[in-house]
Parts: sequence; structure tokens; C-alpha cells
Amino acid sequence: MNDDVTVTLYEDGPLLVRGDFTIRTQDGATIDPERATVALCRCGKSGRKPFCDGTHKLIGFKG
Repeated sequence: MNDDVTVTLYEDGPLLVRGDFTIRTQDGATIDPERATVALCRCGKSGRKPFCDGTHKLIGFKG
């Protein structure tokens, strides 16, 4: 079994996180990722924060 977590930075897009990971708020509350691979928002404009909803494409986000 491979327990590695990988984070892939997509140019001008989200962070793709794969593996057995936990997402927590700054207060320590757990956010259920609902799957083993998630895209995390970097542009700050997603309507599904902390998850990416593709808004970066609409606003021309450059990372």
C-alpha cells in the first residue's frame, strides 16, 4: 500500500492533491474532501473554497 501524498501545482490553476490526506481549517476542524484527489483553489475566487471550481479560468488568474 502506498501512503504517499502528492501535491501538483498547475500553472495558473489549482493545487491537485492526491493520496491519503486530511484537510483542516485554521481552527483545526476537518473538511471532508469526499474523494482521494482534490483540486484546491489558489485564485481565491472559487465559490467552493477551499476547492477549485474553475473560476481561475474566467478571471484570468496568473500564478
